[in-house]
Amino acid sequence: MLETRTALLAELAEAGIPADASPRRRAEYSYDASNYRVEPIAVAFPRTVEDVIAAVAACRSAGTPLIARGGGTSMAGNAVGPGLVLDFSRHMNRVLGIDEGSGTADVEPGVVLATLSREVEEATGNRSTFAPDPSSKNRATVGGAIANDACGNHSVRYGRTSDHVAEIDVVTSDGARLTATGTGLRATDPADPFSRDRAAELCDSLERLAREHLAALRLELGRIPRQVSGYHLENLLPEKGFNIARALVGSEGTWAVVVGARMRLVPKPASALLVCLGYEDVVEAARDIPTILEFSPAAVEGTDEAIVATMRHRRGPDSVLGLPYGRAWLFVDLDGDDPAAVREQADLLLARLAQNGRLVQGRAAADPAERASLWRVREDGAGLSSRLAGGGESWPGWEDSAVAPERLPGYLADLRTLLAEHGLTGVMYGHFGAGCMHIRITYDLRSEEGRAIFRAFTRQAAELVVQHGGSLSGEHGDGRARSELLPLMYSPEVMRAFAESRRLWDPEGILNPGSMTDPDPMDGSLALAGVPEREWRTSFDLRPARPGTDGWVNAVQGCIGVGRCRSDTGGVMCPSYRATRDEKDSTRGRARVLQHMVRGARSVEAGWRSEEVREALDLCLSCKACSTDCPAGVDMATYKSEFFDHYYQGRLRPLSHFSLGWLPRWLKLTGRLPRLVNAVMASPLGTALAAAGGLTTERALPRFAGASEWRREIADAGVRAPGGSPGPDGVVLFVDTFTRGFRPEVAGAAARVLAQAGGAVECSADACCGLTWISTGQLGTAKRLLANAAEALDDGTDRPIVVVEPSCAAALRKDLPELVHTDQAKRVAARVRSFATHVAGRVAHGWDPTPAQPVPEQAILQTHCHEYSVFGAAAQRTALRAAGVRDVVDATGCCGVAGNFGFERDHFDVSMQVAENALAPALRGTPAEAAVLTDGFSCARQVDQLDHSRPGLHLAQILDPGPAALHTHQTPMTTRDVLTKEAEELT
Repeated sequence: MLETRTALLAELAEAGIPADASPRRRAEYSYDASNYRVEPIAVAFPRTVEDVIAAVAACRSAGTPLIARGGGTSMAGNAVGPGLVLDFSRHMNRVLGIDEGSGTADVEPGVVLATLSREVEEATGNRSTFAPDPSSKNRATVGGAIANDACGNHSVRYGRTSDHVAEIDVVTSDGARLTATGTGLRATDPADPFSRDRAAELCDSLERLAREHLAALRLELGRIPRQVSGYHLENLLPEKGFNIARALVGSEGTWAVVVGARMRLVPKPASALLVCLGYEDVVEAARDIPTILEFSPAAVEGTDEAIVATMRHRRGPDSVLGLPYGRAWLFVDLDGDDPAAVREQADLLLARLAQNGRLVQGRAAADPAERASLWRVREDGAGLSSRLAGGGESWPGWEDSAVAPERLPGYLADLRTLLAEHGLTGVMYGHFGAGCMHIRITYDLRSEEGRAIFRAFTRQAAELVVQHGGSLSGEHGDGRARSELLPLMYSPEVMRAFAESRRLWDPEGILNPGSMTDPDPMDGSLALAGVPEREWRTSFDLRPARPGTDGWVNAVQGCIGVGRCRSDTGGVMCPSYRATRDEKDSTRGRARVLQHMVRGARSVEAGWRSEEVREALDLCLSCKACSTDCPAGVDMATYKSEFFDHYYQGRLRPLSHFSLGWLPRWLKLTGRLPRLVNAVMASPLGTALAAAGGLTTERALPRFAGASEWRREIADAGVRAPGGSPGPDGVVLFVDTFTRGFRPEVAGAAARVLAQAGGAVECSADACCGLTWISTGQLGTAKRLLANAAEALDDGTDRPIVVVEPSCAAALRKDLPELVHTDQAKRVAARVRSFATHVAGRVAHGWDPTPAQPVPEQAILQTHCHEYSVFGAAAQRTALRAAGVRDVVDATGCCGVAGNFGFERDHFDVSMQVAENALAPALRGTPAEAAVLTDGFSCARQVDQLDHSRPGLHLAQILDPGPAALHTHQTPMTTRDVLTKEAEELT
């Protein structure tokens, strides 16, 4: 291996192609979204077609396999391999041109499907779009869709990717540049004699192959809409026009390397309506598919109750809106040019289904929020089904079979019987209208016995789907998961035709070995096999979903590679990936390195002392968004904190872990002489001190408040200070360290709002949530502080504990019971509310805020990441609307500061890049009079950095019913103004 790697890297270096063979990088690319782990030799990120040609030549010279990769979301092991991985998603990701006249788009292979659709719609005024829309569309690439013949939710109307290719540009393993068309092959560059000759030779050979196997190809291929398994050689038949472009789709990178394509566009309907249908189970739902198809739907998707329950468990009861009664559901998309006609069709459909007698309840979801909520349940199915609310875990392996839609009920009934015979449970969802099922199954892939069951069941399932006239794969391809089973589906003659076609395209045999022909065993290279048994002691309670599994191992193996963290729209995660576009900075990339760590893999082998893991975690902002946005519930902030706690034992920590990690201690000192401290920190001496503490000198430091300021604010609000006997009613206002030390005026505003909202308000501030120690991985101190906080707040009542700062609220709600394993900690955590959540709850019970000052017409809403992940994103908008703010602009995403991250010298640049995801554009795109809502102290600091003219306001300041709101609404002063004023007064 070492000699091969050395030879390959030398070849690549000579060609000017940078390749990364570091242990960390190889760990990141050892996985896709499948059950498999195959470590590559190196990873390269081509920028041009010439780079690809040079990389192919280097692999050919070194005798090294080459694996083309897009978003890495392949679920059958199609995007992993033992050689050089080419990641096209990082640089070769552009839409080169859109021609509405010809109805095509010219693209590079790494362009994301959702990006292509969005750019087409913008360019054509929403008249056209790109149709294939798999659930992974916001991170899967065109190249990957071509490789797997991806389909998507609307395949009932629009078919597969192969139905939308006009031409495909490829590089062959012998260096030819060819363009596959609907009628043959040509040299991409007509002046290239080698490619001209290679195109002619391949055309002749492929025509001969089709003639020799004419009957078998006609009888065995292309029988059902979702027959994706094997090569699509039926497109070489005369009646198909010798369409080599369509034949190449679905070849999984084993024929040639895709470097460009012209993709066909479709008209975009003017109106669409989602009809949601509830059934007793998935078999009953499948029986109604023929009736539904009579109404020409654009999509017919389905899911079962396990996925819905998990969504609600992980993201709250309001995460699924508008779902009718039932235990299995179909989502039917009807569309057309006339909204009234579409609605009439929906009514007719519901009436017909009611006559059938199987429908429990059905309704049309006209509200856009309901529609988005329902589609997200389906789109996150792969991740949600992997870690279910009731415990346990499920895995792919037989998640992609397909039959003719009319045979789906019988197939599902037989499949459930087969699952029961093997003691397995299948979580079912998928493209019911196309007869394609995605089923996550409760395999035990960690034990030899479990892997034996996996192998036996999969083979019998393959036999079963063939009995029903179906396909092993209906969308995801065969890869390492199903290629071994293709002889069960196809005759020896067709299998020989498959092997011959591959040899014609890739005589060197270097492209994506282990799949399609001459496959590796389907139970070989399993990622969960061979993980050594070891106890990994952790501070966080990471009890495994599966008994007998180490908690740390189970936690880091929660990532199954679906890759939602690599998307650039929707949700908040992963802010560092959105800034750098590097796999190492995605939640998935970090999880894969951690998974190598627990394997004791040679490439990442030092356990808690692993430098590769520290490097992978370096740009994690600890925003916690992944704990909500990741369908599998991966909580990288917790894993980072746990790892850093072990990694720095006996090692010198970064200086920022003391300057920022110990911030509550320093605030006790600065609170005694705040004016002097502020004057010093605003001077050159302060700049030097900040640099000495590992802080960036490019970010203005906040104003330090005096120790008594927050007490005066609370007293002015008429709220009882700490101490005394608690009453049974009302709320406890917890004034956290950040509010006491930096924003004492918010404490007073919060107290007045809570008093107006009803009930007695008692203040508490005699505790610290330990957040800064948690985020820097100093968990011994964090646990001690949290235990003290639990004791101080456990007053024998059930009163809500309302916390001003969202990050502190999240720490008390989530980290407290995970780090302090007592009933007292659980009691206190259950009472904790963020300020926004509590206020929204009061609004829901009829309270109307009456701010003393006129509310702004428009407000930018920057929801703190911890608020978003632990309490949800809707509360602040609810409160603003109740107060009369008409236009709320969501700056959805991390602000970039994220506690200590944005203040650290080495992270400032990335922090500002993260701000460009949402916050900075929102500030630039709104008038100066628009308020900026920043409940989080970190978010307020970033706003101050980006726009000195307007401060970030806490929700309490906007809702403040008292006169103290005057100084924040009428004459806002930024932190810079306050520091300058104090410095002038002192001098």
